[in-house]
Amino acid sequence: MAGESSGHRSLFGEILDWMLAPLLVIWPISVALTWLVAQGIANKPYDRELDEMARTLGLQVVTEPGPGDASARRGRSRYALAPEAAALLRADESDTIYYQVLGLRGELLSGDAQLPVPEVEPPIVPWEVNRRFDEVNNEAVRVSYLWVVPEGMAGGDKMMLVQVAETLGKRSRLTNEIIKGVILPQFVILPLAVLLVWLALARGIAPLNDLQRRIRSRDSSDLSPIDEQRIPDEVAPLVQAINDLLERLDQSIRAQKHFLADAAHQLKTPLAGLRTQAELAQREIDEGRSSPAELRRSLKQIAVSSQRAAHMVNQLLAMARAEDQEHAARRSEVNLAVLAIETVRDFVPRAMEKRLDLGYEGPEASQAGLRIHGHPLLIRELIRNLVDNALLYTPSGGTVTVRVVEDPFGQVCVLQVEDSGPGIAEAERDQVFQPFYRALGTNVDGSGLGLAIVREIVQQHDAEIAVDDTRARRQAEAEGVGPGARFTVRFAAHPLANGAH
Repeated sequence: MAGESSGHRSLFGEILDWMLAPLLVIWPISVALTWLVAQGIANKPYDRELDEMARTLGLQVVTEPGPGDASARRGRSRYALAPEAAALLRADESDTIYYQVLGLRGELLSGDAQLPVPEVEPPIVPWEVNRRFDEVNNEAVRVSYLWVVPEGMAGGDKMMLVQVAETLGKRSRLTNEIIKGVILPQFVILPLAVLLVWLALARGIAPLNDLQRRIRSRDSSDLSPIDEQRIPDEVAPLVQAINDLLERLDQSIRAQKHFLADAAHQLKTPLAGLRTQAELAQREIDEGRSSPAELRRSLKQIAVSSQRAAHMVNQLLAMARAEDQEHAARRSEVNLAVLAIETVRDFVPRAMEKRLDLGYEGPEASQAGLRIHGHPLLIRELIRNLVDNALLYTPSGGTVTVRVVEDPFGQVCVLQVEDSGPGIAEAERDQVFQPFYRALGTNVDGSGLGLAIVREIVQQHDAEIAVDDTRARRQAEAEGVGPGARFTVRFAAHPLANGAH
């Protein structure tokens, strides 16, 4: 009954299967147990009647003394049953009744010779009625039998056997009547029970169907929580999980919309400047008022604007790449020291142009280095953005240091980028990681995306980042320099890092 459609299983059919399958297995077992119990019930009254007949026949046994000897031990057994009593004993319209009386020496005193003798093991208890099933003339019978000690032979070692047997016709009919009385109502109750189970399941599943209709009828832009008041308790955790997902999806879409709006706004400035300078140069050329110096200045402004636009586009692409879960999932073993050294070398010309002392502290590239498990391109992008940020905010003549160290006790690899710039106020240290945020009073020309990219890459690698001052602010004020900023990123060490060293 649990039908499948396009690989999906029906919850209604699954529950129905698990409810009806045990019922279909238990019902034949119930019939068999009913038959056994009915047999026991049917046998009891007829067994008592058969036992009573055997005792009555046993009381008719007497002994007669032998000639010349009054001893009962040597007496002759005799069975005194009137012919009328024997005829009355066999008067049964439904079943055939057999009886048998055997003497002290096993001789037949009365009754039917074809009745089998029971196989009994000593000790034999006199006058105790026993029962068994047997066959007479290939017909099953129920037998009650007992061993009798005739009067006057107390203490004798021989006993007489009295047996009464009856065919099983009445018992079978009574058993069938009992079974019919129990089983026939079940043929009515069972389909009724299946129908009631079906209706109950349909009623129980109805809230799920209502929930499905409510979700399907929603607009694609409707990310509001699903109403949890009209759902079963068993489905409430699922609906709560869906609401949690909708909330996170809503936050993500809002953040993307905000990001796109900010990105469009940020791109307008360099693109507008680029267009303005191009139009101004074109107008001066058309009017014949352009000089080489003015054209050179316009071209320089155009180059600066195009560089800003290119940098902004590159940062946006890096941000999108950092947020790509599938791209970030392709990880491998990364030598953090090698990436740091290569990044520092790439920024040396820019540092020399700005007259900054850019240095590196840590293992050499030829050494085994510090290894982490991550995405090489994203880790390189993280280091580049931290160094780029330090070079932007450090005044001419300052220092920027990239440091890679290992903490064997914490089982982490640490990357530090510190500078001698104006530093970051403690109140702004969380805000600097927001897209397009720039600290006030710095007058630095940047996209405002570098540290946002850093934070995204840190989160992708389950790392930690912290910001603090390079030197104490009081000491920096006394020396007339900025306190500087130090970014510290802690990566979990690769499991094979210790073996690689």
